Amino acid sequence: MLKPLSLLLLRTGTGLLLTIWGLIKIAAPQASIGVSETYYGGVLSLNALQLPLGVLQVLLGLSIVLGLFRKFTYPIQSVVLGLGLLAIWKYIVDPLGLYLLTEETREVLFFPSLTVFAATLVLLAFRSEDTLSLDAKLGR
Repeated sequence: MLKPLSLLLLRTGTGLLLTIWGLIKIAAPQASIGVSETYYGGVLSLNALQLPLGVLQVLLGLSIVLGLFRKFTYPIQSVVLGLGLLAIWKYIVDPLGLYLLTEETREVLFFPSLTVFAATLVLLAFRSEDTLSLDAKLGR
């Protein structure tokens, strides 16, 4: 029972993370744009993109929390969170600001992004054992 419960917790955590980011895009697009411009090189920073991207991200996140359409949502989640991880690679490689960053530019709070991405890979690897998902209950 520990593995299904662990997968449920991973699914809930990663799905809620996507949901929260999506809600920020919807409710506070300027905050989302600021993060994009500061850390992601301004990719997808257009104001007109925030609402549709936010809605898609909320739908993706909630589908993951519920364990729906896992054959599609888990890989998409891995790509989304993996690209986010790649965009902040300097903060992952040098969280203490010892050689790529400085004490002023380091951001230790980004380091857990590596764990979040690893969680998406665990969900992919053990999808068939995620018996507490809605997909499993529906026989998918």
